[in-house]
Amino acid sequence: MMRTEREKMEAGEWYTCLDDALEDLRMVALNAVHAHNHLSPSERRTLSAPLRALFAEAGTNCLIEAPFHCSYGRNIHLGAEVFINSGCVILDSASVRIGDGTMIGTGAQILCADHHRNPVKRRAGIERALPVTIGANVWIGAGAIIMPGVTIMDQAIVGAGAVVTKDIAEGATVVGVPARPT
Repeated sequence: MMRTEREKMEAGEWYTCLDDALEDLRMVALNAVHAHNHLSPSERRTLSAPLRALFAEAGTNCLIEAPFHCSYGRNIHLGAEVFINSGCVILDSASVRIGDGTMIGTGAQILCADHHRNPVKRRAGIERALPVTIGANVWIGAGAIIMPGVTIMDQAIVGAGAVVTKDIAEGATVVGVPARPT
């Protein structure tokens, strides 16, 4: 039996993102994100209703400042009291788990899509989705980029502008491109 592109994506296998069913899911997310981004600030003091309905899981007292963008939303799991500042992008083709009390700075990016290295396959939309896990009480600085497949353990700090390509230990501080312990 042939598997759908969505089933391949969810299994972490190579799939094509140029798929009508996946586009439909992305359109649901785009509509929810658009609604969130156009709410008045007073209506975003906690996680907005459009994003709460979209996300897989959202704890209490979360706040996401506008503008915000995500690919699917359905793969985002937020713990309690998560704060995501303005301009954050989460490309959640795989599971993105963010623990309690984590703060994410403005312009940060969390990326799950890993594009194929072969240029012909890449042009055909072939990619795989690798999960990102961010523990509790993590601080991710402004403009940081978290690459596919990375785990950041509890209480770690990611400096502004860092590019995280490898897992980060509990309580560690990393900075730079690529991110390295201080």
